[in-house]
Amino acid sequence: MKPLLPALLVAAAVVGTGSLAFAQQPAEPTSVYSEADARAVLNARLAALKTVIELTPEQEKLWPALETAIRDISKNAAKRRQEHEKVAPKDFLDIIEVVATDDEARAKDLQKFVAAARPLVAALTPEQKLRVPAFLGLTEGSKAQPSSEMWIFEEEE
Repeated sequence: MKPLLPALLVAAAVVGTGSLAFAQQPAEPTSVYSEADARAVLNARLAALKTVIELTPEQEKLWPALETAIRDISKNAAKRRQEHEKVAPKDFLDIIEVVATDDEARAKDLQKFVAAARPLVAALTPEQKLRVPAFLGLTEGSKAQPSSEMWIFEEEE
């Protein structure tokens, strides 16, 4: 029976780290944060990011692809959150499966983000490049920043 204990502890840790939101969902919404609010916040963040970078006219031409990718990622995250609200997991394996599926979807979204961002980032000055990570919510010096903590995935929280 003792060899089973470490496996159970690992499973409990996995379930506990990424899925507390499933276990603690309130019966009724505690917020009046609407889709319009989310859209307004995203619009403000995109405008702020663009302002923080201070794009030149040549760099400005590369912006639309990145903006579209960020908007698509935000929509995908919101859709995943809405799906989670519809169905309650039956057990911890359902929770782990949802976490795995969401992580895979976020990875694909991040790949789209990187592909859209590369041309613009390649055109930025070193000073402009320094402004981007902090604005996206990436902590300085962190080698393993969880993607779910980036504001482009905020609708999924």
